[in-house]
Amino acid sequence: MCGITGWASFHHDARIQAPVIEAMTATLAPRGPDAGGVWLGERAAIGHRRLAVIDLAGGGQPMTDRPEAPTVVLTCSGEVYNHHELRAELRGRGHVFRTRSDTEVVLRAYVEWGEAVADHLDGMFAFAVWDERAERLLLVRDRLGVKPLFWAAVDGGLAFASEPKALFRHPEIRPRVDADGLREAYSLLFNTGPTVWSGIREVEPGGLLVLDRDGIRERRYWQLEAGVHEDDRDATVDRVATLVGRAARGQLEADVPLCSLLSGGIDSTVLTALLADELRLRQGPDARIRSYAVDYSGQAEHFTGDVLRTGHDTPYATEAGTFIGTDHSTVVLDPRALLDPEHRKAVVAARDSPIGVGDMDTSLYLLFGEIRWHSTVALSGEAADEVFGGYPWFHNPKVLAADTFPWLLVTGDEAAMPLNPELDLRIGEFRDDTYRSALAAVPHLDGETPAEHRQREMQHLSLTRWLRQLLHRKDRLSMAQGLEVRVPYCDHRLVQYAFDAPWALKSFDGREKSLLRAAGTGLAPDSVLHRPKNHYPATHHPDYNRGLQDMARDALSVEQVRALADETRVKPCLDTPPERLEWGHRLHLERVVDLALWLDHHKPELAL
Repeated sequence: MCGITGWASFHHDARIQAPVIEAMTATLAPRGPDAGGVWLGERAAIGHRRLAVIDLAGGGQPMTDRPEAPTVVLTCSGEVYNHHELRAELRGRGHVFRTRSDTEVVLRAYVEWGEAVADHLDGMFAFAVWDERAERLLLVRDRLGVKPLFWAAVDGGLAFASEPKALFRHPEIRPRVDADGLREAYSLLFNTGPTVWSGIREVEPGGLLVLDRDGIRERRYWQLEAGVHEDDRDATVDRVATLVGRAARGQLEADVPLCSLLSGGIDSTVLTALLADELRLRQGPDARIRSYAVDYSGQAEHFTGDVLRTGHDTPYATEAGTFIGTDHSTVVLDPRALLDPEHRKAVVAARDSPIGVGDMDTSLYLLFGEIRWHSTVALSGEAADEVFGGYPWFHNPKVLAADTFPWLLVTGDEAAMPLNPELDLRIGEFRDDTYRSALAAVPHLDGETPAEHRQREMQHLSLTRWLRQLLHRKDRLSMAQGLEVRVPYCDHRLVQYAFDAPWALKSFDGREKSLLRAAGTGLAPDSVLHRPKNHYPATHHPDYNRGLQDMARDALSVEQVRALADETRVKPCLDTPPERLEWGHRLHLERVVDLALWLDHHKPELAL
């Protein structure tokens, strides 16, 4: 895991711009606290910040194919889980390796296969290759988009980075936001491509981009397809168990301490159990994996359920840790920590965006900070709900029948933050147009029933949109603390297999995540296996609501905030008794606060 940045231009000599690439690279130091480096050529500048995880001594970057007069230069973020197999194959093809890092495997694989390198890699990654021989820049992003990769056009070429903040240190790229950017941020549709920042785009998940003297071209090397599922129920459960187990075991490798995020839900519990079993096989019966959960002070006393949160997590996480045999810790946060302005600023700076989820972001950031004292790698159950149909919108007939993105009707977050109507952003029209385009991209099989057709749409929207913002959140907040988080449920083979399985199999026991529950039998306590879906926890402490209201009042004193926010809809949330502040209304306040922090931190040019 690391931070990457750089540019290529056919109009300027990069060798005289060392301060620029050094400044761009320095912004990514939290992503790579262990080391950093730059490479300068006539047509390209490449930067890297390293979080050392595999081959601590030998995996430094930027990495070249040979020490003197290099012809290929690589900067890579993430992990390639099949690097051992690829190394053996490449050695058989005559390649000689100087290190045992997965980075060098990517480098040699590019030398062997060129642009087709992406087809050979299994993992979470974003990387750039500058090929001196062809004067060509290649950008590649993993299939599910676990690792971020942004780019922007510059004179004679393009610049790229793991985070937009690095691009802003390039003299040709400014933090500018126009009406299209506000629509992208506040519509909650989670497009990939355009961003809140004018002129800055993402490389598509499963996509690559090539820059050469002929210009820029983009293509997808992987995307979900609709395939015929021929396995019966028992065979499907067995196959799911095999795929989940293989993904978990394959992501356990590290030369640094690792741990598991254990919330007490089925996703994280099954994953942690598989990791614990594998660790005991490798290190002996007494080996214990560390596991972590987050909680809030007074949560048991103040908890109130909603459509996303059905119960208090901590008792289930503790029971799961005991059942599996982990070294379990619960990080308990109080309202003061969650409201601390420095913590809130750090979260907004990490995200590069005004859109977040308030205390849930701050708590995740602080949890990762506590974990980082003991571990450098954490494994997470993220994506199981998208893969196996865990969200309420898969099971609510009213939502299934609605002609819009399902989460807008379920999360209580349909307004994001009400924007000033004088801006005339026409977000409703934007949502309608985007929804039609999103449905047109869903692959289908001939002969699908209407119910099966709709469920395939729900799953595709969840995997290609909703999941993306969760992965962004986890990447930004973990890497801001120098922590690598791996997500085995994002294994593309598992995702494709589950996508092909008909809805009747995914819900064969009449509820959510039937296949994972069956595959996880014996790996988790019955109380966890049969527990209803529970979203990431939010604090229910009235002191937090009270403090948030005070912060939102201060935010609304900022002229630019008032110009963007609809005060008439926000102010009633300030007058609600703290103990009665509803989730959706509280999010309005969270985003008013974050908007003020974002404007202060980035000082964007608003072109509205």
